[in-house]
Amino acid sequence: MTDARHTTVSRADALHGSSASAGDRYEAHRPGPLSGLRVVEVSSFVATPLCGLTLAQLGADVIRVEPLGGGPDRTRWPLTADGASLYWNGLNPGKRAVEVDLADPRGRRLVAELVVGGGPAGGILVTNVGRWDELTYRSLSSRRADVIRVQLMGRYDGGTAVDYTVQAGTGFPLITGPEGHGAPVNHVLPAWDLAAGLYLATGLLAAELRRRATGRGAEVRVALEDVALATAGQLGHLAQAQLRPEEERRADGNFVYGTFGTDFVTADGQRFMLVALTPRQWADLLQVTGLSATVDALGKALGADFADEGDRYRHRRVLAGLVAEWFARHDADQVREVLATTRLLWSPYRGFADLVADDASLLREHPLFETADQPGIGPLLVPGSPVTLDGRRGRAAPAPAVGQHTRQVLTEEGGLSTAEFDELVALGVVRRPAPREAAG
Repeated sequence: MTDARHTTVSRADALHGSSASAGDRYEAHRPGPLSGLRVVEVSSFVATPLCGLTLAQLGADVIRVEPLGGGPDRTRWPLTADGASLYWNGLNPGKRAVEVDLADPRGRRLVAELVVGGGPAGGILVTNVGRWDELTYRSLSSRRADVIRVQLMGRYDGGTAVDYTVQAGTGFPLITGPEGHGAPVNHVLPAWDLAAGLYLATGLLAAELRRRATGRGAEVRVALEDVALATAGQLGHLAQAQLRPEEERRADGNFVYGTFGTDFVTADGQRFMLVALTPRQWADLLQVTGLSATVDALGKALGADFADEGDRYRHRRVLAGLVAEWFARHDADQVREVLATTRLLWSPYRGFADLVADDASLLREHPLFETADQPGIGPLLVPGSPVTLDGRRGRAAPAPAVGQHTRQVLTEEGGLSTAEFDELVALGVVRRPAPREAAG
């Protein structure tokens, strides 16, 4: 068995040959703007898998490497009744899965070989793991000068963090939740993980564009905490705290800061979110609710100009009380009918169960969703890419089973012979996929 092989054939070259391998067929049925790009992903949880998913949905061949038995996020909630992670399957569609003993240096060398191989299409690693010498930028770039290594970190100084600890340290939980609640409220949406995943993909593509122009590799780093702090700066929160400390932001329920927007309840108990950002939207709201004269008189009494969104925000509670009375006199169907005639921004509140009610009719009618047969789960409506290019979007695909493509990837992409692969199986460095897993 050899530890390093430098004779792998690039995927782009293989597609021009007279015959196509199983790996080539895998790429050929997933066309997209990133077809021909090969990415090795060694990661877990949200941000780095989202980076890989974003690239895969745009046509890249993403090879996800996991330890034997699957990564630590393979069992993350929510789960099916049989224990399959719906979370994991949601973040990893369209990837190929390789199962390797990453605690064994021989396993890590196999992964390094996948990264540095692949011809012009390869040479890219995305990871949130930084402790293995074989997979550092210095080690990989010593073997391939144009390698791109994309690393997610917790903090810029190398410290650890997760989305919820980043939330705690960057101010947002203190302005989230109902007015007067007092305690901080972490958001259930892992916003910094999601934003970091997209920053990772952006940094990777920027490095790839430069590589194509100059032949130079790159080490790309994104720190989760930096993403949150940058956002706090970009939205003006940090500037406000520096320049206007007397205007300290506090939790304000569902009111939209600096303009008019909040939630309202209809006569039959349904709740709507409504926002009036522009003068035209504000005028529409007053017209359909019949409040024009009342609000005009209120403005004169308060010395306020409600054509100005700042004044609408300052007096949001009294204005919201007037609008709430209109909602309370109309049922949900009437509200929908009226609001549909305006330019107001609005939506009824819906739970996840509402989105999948009536045989998921709302999702089935949406072009984002398709039915995919998920290994270990069965047919399921799953989303494709939110990005459309020339009217086309990356299609939905199933997520792979543990180690589903181990043999295929290590022999076709890693250059191992069948005998070498079998030897690694015997040594416990890799695991032979079960028949059901290998079938994909």
